[in-house]
Amino acid sequence: MKPLPISPLTVVAQGLACATGVGLLTLADALRSSQQTLQPNDFTAGPLPCWIGRMAALDDTRLPPALAHWDCRAARAAWLGLQADDFIGSVAAARLRHGAARVGLVLGTSASTIGVSEQAYAAPAADGGFPAALRSETLNSIHAVTAFVQEALALQGPCTTVSTACSSSAKAFAQAERWLRLNLVDAVVVAGVDALCGSVLYGFAALQLLSPEPCQPFAAGRRGISVGEAAGFVLLERGAGDLQLLGHGESNDAHHMSTPHPQGLGAEAALDGALARAGIDAGDIDFLHLHGTGTTRNDDVEAALVARRYRSGVHASATKGLSGHTMGAAGIVGALVGLLTLRDGLCAGTAQTAVVDPALGPVFAQQLQLRASVKTVRVAASHSFGFGGNNCVLIFGRGSA
Repeated sequence: MKPLPISPLTVVAQGLACATGVGLLTLADALRSSQQTLQPNDFTAGPLPCWIGRMAALDDTRLPPALAHWDCRAARAAWLGLQADDFIGSVAAARLRHGAARVGLVLGTSASTIGVSEQAYAAPAADGGFPAALRSETLNSIHAVTAFVQEALALQGPCTTVSTACSSSAKAFAQAERWLRLNLVDAVVVAGVDALCGSVLYGFAALQLLSPEPCQPFAAGRRGISVGEAAGFVLLERGAGDLQLLGHGESNDAHHMSTPHPQGLGAEAALDGALARAGIDAGDIDFLHLHGTGTTRNDDVEAALVARRYRSGVHASATKGLSGHTMGAAGIVGALVGLLTLRDGLCAGTAQTAVVDPALGPVFAQQLQLRASVKTVRVAASHSFGFGGNNCVLIFGRGSA
């Protein structure tokens, strides 16, 4: 059964910290110039020839004393994202408007604070267990970074962690919309946070998915992903606004643990769900942010989907050549790129990709834009396709307010 259209939700506030810097202005500058923000891997102790999207500001970030018990790389990343564009101030205002119990939090993450557990295993205590400083039930948990954000924002509403690999923070928008539609809350903080850690880097290396050079989405010579880190935030409320969430679609094709369905059936089902909830057709979309990992199979499948479903004039771009693949935060990074495009008309190019792979076909070659441009955009979509066939498509639009 086709989903029914939903009421648009207004985007009240946004915040982002990633490899391009802290704040939406730094993101806009990077999108405009396609400047190189990835760097050779200097994160792992052992040699691992790849490029990463590292947040330079994290090394000097310190949590406030009242939150010091959460200190770890993921929490610091989240703290930076909360400061960006005074997002934390916008949430404080929402808390005053609605009450702390009526503001929810949905956070998407793949690794959460697994870096803390890595440190604990690397330096065990005399009894073989975790050292005292890292023997924390709250820190060694997939929900840890969510709990940190909840405490940092002084929220008391529903709070949940979504962990569906690379689609995690995109699916968080769908969860938020359901909460608001069911009147469980009056505002929702949607978040995506993931920080660099050895488990992710060596895990992707074991799958032979890491590129030894900056990732090149949809290029003929693409060789894999560049892992990045990010903390992104969006505050949603009911009602009309300048920027709105129009629709979302989710699916799980369950084809393979790490390979997408060869015909992209799950991804297409997510697109169909998003279009139905938004009450529009694919031809209405002006700008498309692609998942664009830079891996051979993922790019093949996504390019085929775009070519058969979107109009030839759509401006499609992939930005992981700037941010890196930010894992569970990738969905919200894509959403923020789309929202920036709606706000300013800045349509990103596809950084690091000089020529589109001709094997992807002439239609997709026309759709994928390699350089940034400025144009009027009314509707933007964002793809997020994760391991295990976890797919999500989000659609945003400009309101009349």
